Amino acid sequence: MHQINIAENIIRLRRERKITQELLADFIGVTKAAVSKWENGQSMPDILLLPQLAVFFNVTVDELIGFDPQLSKEQIQKIYQELAADFATRPFAEVYERCRELIRRYYSCFPFLLQSCLLLLNHLALAGDPARQQEILGAISDVCEHIINNSTSVEICNDATTIRAMAELQQGRAAEVIETLEKVMDPKRIANQNEMILIQAYHLAGQPAKARSYTQITMYLHVIGLIGNAMQYLALNGDSQAVCEETIRRSRELIATYAVDKLHPGLVAQFHFQSALLFLQFGKEPEGLAALGLFAKSVERLLADKEIHLHGDAYFDALEEWMGELELGGAPPRNAKTIRESFLGALEHPLLAAVKETAEFREIRRRLAGE
Repeated sequence: MHQINIAENIIRLRRERKITQELLADFIGVTKAAVSKWENGQSMPDILLLPQLAVFFNVTVDELIGFDPQLSKEQIQKIYQELAADFATRPFAEVYERCRELIRRYYSCFPFLLQSCLLLLNHLALAGDPARQQEILGAISDVCEHIINNSTSVEICNDATTIRAMAELQQGRAAEVIETLEKVMDPKRIANQNEMILIQAYHLAGQPAKARSYTQITMYLHVIGLIGNAMQYLALNGDSQAVCEETIRRSRELIATYAVDKLHPGLVAQFHFQSALLFLQFGKEPEGLAALGLFAKSVERLLADKEIHLHGDAYFDALEEWMGELELGGAPPRNAKTIRESFLGALEHPLLAAVKETAEFREIRRRLAGE
């Protein structure tokens, strides 16, 4: 990130153009002593003089003062991970205020604003107070609205629309979400065939590597999406034991077939935990404890590496470049400490009361605590 340093910039620009302090002072209408003070850092040019100075040096005002409102992808990743680590160790209010400060500073860096909104969504539970959470969700919606209204990137605007929908859903504004997404997500739209058409186009254009890579990416995303949708289907059919058990059976087969437990253990952990709750809801304690065991195994796999990141495998061997291009570079949305505490906190769910005193449950808690 660049810091404002107008003194050094005036010196550099003046010397590059072989201009004396006297000539600059005469053009701007100030004394040579004033220019000297600017360059020594003893004073700053009046704000009304900045456009005139920029015109004189044929640069923008931002270039003149040394301020770059845009961050690189690497800088965005660094800030995100630093803030995620701070959320795990420092008071929420303190880190949240730091987020707000950075959002204000880089209010025209739309990729950074997107990641800031995701950061806040992923750590919203740490805010504690429901009223404070609603306040933060409102702020996220406002930032997304700013992105949609001002960014010229269709991709960024689409992402902002999705993030805003996430925030609105948690605000209980389901009608607004439906109005925004229903037409976009209409399964009857011909645009849903775009993936297959693009793959065929890559192939016909003699770009087999791109065709293969894009096919793998879409397959991976569809598999991950199917597990996520299965969890939604379980929630929608919580009153039907037969539907839930069949959904769990089929999803487990999909997880095993595509080794999703190794590719995306965090998602699989969530699935196994939800399965455990449903088994216990139906009074099937052995099955519930078995699902909790799978949950603990997935969490252990997720936290096994010092640096948690998404990756492919021997089958999905063309994903690494794509994952490296993601805004977070395949890194997790939350710090490892926050992830562990979140999963440990999940064990306090009321439906687990029936098995809390069992040896199996105590062992699962021990494993999740990393003991």
